[in-house]
Amino acid sequence: MASTLYPLASLSQIEKTPSREDGVPEDLEEDLRAYGCKLIHQAGILLKQKQVAVAAAQILFQRFWYVTSMKQFGVGDIGMGALYLASKLEECPLRMRDLINVYDLLLQRATHSLGSKPDEDFHYHPMSYFGSTFYDLKDALVVAEMQILKRLGFNVQVVLPYGTLINYLRVLGMTSSGDACTKAWGYLNDAHQTPVYALYQIPTIVCSAIFLTTRHLGIPLPSNWWELFDASWEDVWSVSGYIMRLYRPRSVEESRRVLGMVTKKEVRRWLDENLPVAS
Repeated sequence: MASTLYPLASLSQIEKTPSREDGVPEDLEEDLRAYGCKLIHQAGILLKQKQVAVAAAQILFQRFWYVTSMKQFGVGDIGMGALYLASKLEECPLRMRDLINVYDLLLQRATHSLGSKPDEDFHYHPMSYFGSTFYDLKDALVVAEMQILKRLGFNVQVVLPYGTLINYLRVLGMTSSGDACTKAWGYLNDAHQTPVYALYQIPTIVCSAIFLTTRHLGIPLPSNWWELFDASWEDVWSVSGYIMRLYRPRSVEESRRVLGMVTKKEVRRWLDENLPVAS
């Protein structure tokens, strides 16, 4: 059977992404990627979208930042465009108005948390029917979808890991443990907030989820079991590191910084304020 082409980032793209070339620090780029994927996930829940479309959108979102800088496009706009495009690819399309309304709610909530009274209850203010906000977001959505297709060269093939996970758990005799299945599934979902789906093949990512699950639940497995699935220890350990960094504690300042950099204008302002001026 012919193998499915699955695009991964090149070594030069991994070593220095377009955003880092423009001065965005590596840790900040990782946090902005994760936050953009969280917005996609939250929007998918509110829209009752299928999990396959949400997962595909997060993978397309992560790939996009290996060919484009966050100085050119905002994570909010590209996340919205990725979810809209993935919904078409997975044959569960969304109404454009519904997607825009949900993203407007999420962005308003983020703005509220940055305000002077974040502890107060959040109240959503719908967009004015005759206002420009809806049409601005609609234009941003159309441009984002077009740019994703253009910059990825229309190569939007996505392979999801869930079927592979079930097969591997069966081979390892772990399907009888509900906790193990749920935990591994959760790690795969969390991994969508990291760049690993644009860096490693699916078997390696699935092995990392199983590895973290067995470590957390104390389930013994034969030594070097990952070699059964053609995964190397170095890659499994690297993917595990990406996933575990999601759970690291962040200061209030770091969280507020990410929430305040959803658009390209805010990223450019941050770069102007924090990058040293060339002499």
